[in-house]
Amino acid sequence: MSSSTKHNTDPASALAVAELSAKIISQCLQYSRAVKHAKKDVERVTEQVTTWKTVAKKLQDLLDGPHRTRLQASEEVRGALKDCRRQLGSLLDRLTPGKGRQAMIRFGIRALKWPFDNKEVEKILQDLARCMQPITTALQIDQIVAVLTIDQKAVLRTLPEAAGAAFDSHADEHNPTCLPDTRVDFLREISQWVEDPDAKAVFWLNGMAGTGKSTISRTLAHSSYNRGQLGASFFFKRGEGDRGRMSKFFTTIAAQLIRREPALAVHVKDAIDADPAIVDKAMREQFEKLILEPLSYV
Repeated sequence: MSSSTKHNTDPASALAVAELSAKIISQCLQYSRAVKHAKKDVERVTEQVTTWKTVAKKLQDLLDGPHRTRLQASEEVRGALKDCRRQLGSLLDRLTPGKGRQAMIRFGIRALKWPFDNKEVEKILQDLARCMQPITTALQIDQIVAVLTIDQKAVLRTLPEAAGAAFDSHADEHNPTCLPDTRVDFLREISQWVEDPDAKAVFWLNGMAGTGKSTISRTLAHSSYNRGQLGASFFFKRGEGDRGRMSKFFTTIAAQLIRREPALAVHVKDAIDADPAIVDKAMREQFEKLILEPLSYV
């Protein structure tokens, strides 16, 4: 075994954690149906193990992916994965009914009894969270390292941008925002839409020319940016070159998103490598390849 691989975390160990997590989740589902007095504890264990399954799958994908040779922090997670496998294995053993109870369950007899008291549940949750921390930290480090090695600036250079389109551009720095204590109800309505994860994807602000749509939009963009919620912005302006048409809309949004979330760069690069002409394709295809698909990975 070469030195370049023997010090990397084996993807199979991450897969084992994901598989153990799936089995525990399945067992917890049975308990949630059969046990009434401990439903809250069952839900808490299920939630923590589900998080572990997600983290393990992400780690597995990272180690199986094209940038695995660039990862430097994988060695740090080996001990945490081993500890987690031990804890999850023990948890699964405690949750799995014995043969007698399995037979009773097959005959429809309620035989499941939640095997943990509140203190044991707290310890399980704390132990799982403790061994997850070095893995989530390592994943963040590895993501940053992978992104930095693909030359983010080169990716941005391939994306044509409309100058002055962002809400905070020099071209629009003197344009007004809403005065204090004005448009309060309307801004509150839009802010509630921003905060609602179940709201529709588009808020259509419409009205006659001169009614303040751009002013409201700039105000919302500023407040969202200050709260760390703004991904990208594009202010169209009639007769202002690229800002007056759609040709650079999605590429501009993609470039801003990369600056906001650098982990997107590698996925946008993959899309451009797969189709160097993507920046000139139809709007729908640009949206799917440069924005929608990259966002699904982060």
